[in-house]
Amino acid sequence: MAITGTGVPTNRSNIQLPADISSEIIAKTQEASAVMQLARQIELPGRGVEIPVIVSDPEASWVGETEEKPVSNPTLDKKIMTAYKLAVIVPFSNEFRRDAAALYDELVRRLPAALGMKFDQTVAGTVNAPGSNFDTFAAATAQALGNDPYAALVAAYTDVAAHGGDINGWVLSAQGKGALLSAVDGNKRPLFINNAAEGAVPTILGARTVQSAGVYKAGTPAVLGIAGDWTKALYGTVEGVEIGYSEDATLVNGDNTINLFQQNMFAVRAEIEIGFRADVTCFNKITA
Repeated sequence: MAITGTGVPTNRSNIQLPADISSEIIAKTQEASAVMQLARQIELPGRGVEIPVIVSDPEASWVGETEEKPVSNPTLDKKIMTAYKLAVIVPFSNEFRRDAAALYDELVRRLPAALGMKFDQTVAGTVNAPGSNFDTFAAATAQALGNDPYAALVAAYTDVAAHGGDINGWVLSAQGKGALLSAVDGNKRPLFINNAAEGAVPTILGARTVQSAGVYKAGTPAVLGIAGDWTKALYGTVEGVEIGYSEDATLVNGDNTINLFQQNMFAVRAEIEIGFRADVTCFNKITA
């Protein structure tokens, strides 16, 4: 959804949210994003930041008494994490504005899910990245569940280990969860749940699972989830959520147009600057 001019000066201003409300929006955005729950967070300056990447580790050797100790230099590289802007606009009726507390509550409820969903979709590679300095798992090694889901998950673990990682988190879509709930052994016993009443997949091969609709991508095969070593994934944000306000702009959402002034409405825009970097070799896609 975009804001376009109306040909007259627009009444736009920034809303300064109370500190606790702004913090709650950030916290709930992190709760709504599986990637943010699993990856490490760093502070990201507006100009971006260089991230050191260890390509190879130092190697120790056995030595005899009085012998020279070996020198082993690790290989280092660097990546640039760039801050890209992620934004969403939410329209409201003027009647809704009568209750400021309700406005804040609605912002807290609506905005985090939208921001968190788009971030997960981008990292998973189900939508295009905002720029070249934003890593995605679109080209990550794929493991197809097929008729033997357990073997596919073990293959993912093995592949990540071969690249120096250790799977410590799985992100599943609802479709991925459904595929694992239906997996049974030779005696028709569920492989990935404790009991039918629980109906959850809390862990896979000893690692935590988090559910997110953002990692699903329809196709042949469909992408159902992401698994990897999340210590090798970083995301950074610049400041907090910036809030903008307009009551006489025109909102364009696909083929639909909303004239705020004409329809007695106003709109609130939320945006954050965020970046993501990862060692993509330490992640696998789980496909149908």
